[in-house]
Amino acid sequence: MSTSINLVDRGYRYLPGVFQYSRGVAAEPGFAIHRVELEGRPNIQQGFDLIAQHLTAIGRPLQAFCHCELRSPAPFSEDGFRNFNLQYVETLKAWGIMLGMENPVARSNLCPRQSPPTEPCFYAFSYTVEQRMHLSPSFVISGCGEAPEGKTNYHDYIVRCGDVSESALAEKADFVLNEQARRLAGLGFEWNDVTCTNVYTVHPLFASLTSEIQRRGAARRGLTWHDCRPPVVDIEFEMDCRRVMLSQIK
Repeated sequence: MSTSINLVDRGYRYLPGVFQYSRGVAAEPGFAIHRVELEGRPNIQQGFDLIAQHLTAIGRPLQAFCHCELRSPAPFSEDGFRNFNLQYVETLKAWGIMLGMENPVARSNLCPRQSPPTEPCFYAFSYTVEQRMHLSPSFVISGCGEAPEGKTNYHDYIVRCGDVSESALAEKADFVLNEQARRLAGLGFEWNDVTCTNVYTVHPLFASLTSEIQRRGAARRGLTWHDCRPPVVDIEFEMDCRRVMLSQIK
């Protein structure tokens, strides 16, 4: 299991992942994570500009930015996904967030089936604030699909690639649930600490699948289904989860 790395000056710790995002972030003692949903689907540059304006207005440094939720028009090819990520991290470098080629910011990136955006855009973002009151710890776990990250490619490692039968979707979900649980444990949490669990797929949530999610305690506060595809071609099922202290629409 990976060990989380503390960034005390930024108010959070993170679980190392791949260069485009970390596996998850959690607020350090004395801090909390706040989340903002954005209206109007600002594109990536517009979204970064809005985030910078918001953080500046509330007196937080750009390095307090710790998580984002993106939406894209359709799943990327593997080369397309890498090229997108190379552009995405340029702003994080300019903001002094990247640690060499290691990225502490958590992320999800999904592709809505209904009314997709015309270009990649921001859906929401999260950041840390100082928190004097004693509240339950806040955290965000990055989205993951049914393929291990950090390999030479996704396609060769996708669980039952190309198969969307009920049994295949159950295996895909089992892989994703296990990975989400590992990420939670890596930051010192478990499913009982989660207050929001999201599932992203365009395929039916069969009774056997929802029962398995419930059995693990992953839907203790309910389960939100998004009619979305994961960001890479041939990945069919994704999840993320969180516990944040404030969520608002801007």
